[in-house]
Amino acid sequence: MTAIPDIVQTLVFKAPIQKVWEAVSTQEGIAAWFMPNNFQAVEGQAFTIFSPYGDSPCVVKELDPPNRLVFSWGKDWVVTFALKDLDGQTEFTLVHSGWSEDTVTEVGETHTVVRDRMNQGWGSSVLPKLQAYVEQ
Repeated sequence: MTAIPDIVQTLVFKAPIQKVWEAVSTQEGIAAWFMPNNFQAVEGQAFTIFSPYGDSPCVVKELDPPNRLVFSWGKDWVVTFALKDLDGQTEFTLVHSGWSEDTVTEVGETHTVVRDRMNQGWGSSVLPKLQAYVEQ
């Protein structure tokens, strides 16, 4: 198995860390900028992301309010939201890991193809939506 680099994207939001944390660690917040879900901020808690490609099973792996949330996504991926307080602003880093050249997703596409799409999606659509949501 050949690993493919993680997707790592960092942005600074003009919003306090607690507001960003609420946006990334609550069912309502996640639905507002990402996808419908039944997330609960409880370590070990299973939840589902209701994506256009089908329902994705997830599990909360790590919870360190208001600094870090880690969850598994589907059978292969791990998503980390890391927040850092910058005096009233928040540095937000997304890490989407678990990519492997030889792996095929649940929808039958290779990780290589999906990673490129996801990297573009996070950068051009999803994270800008999060930024707009927390800065309003």
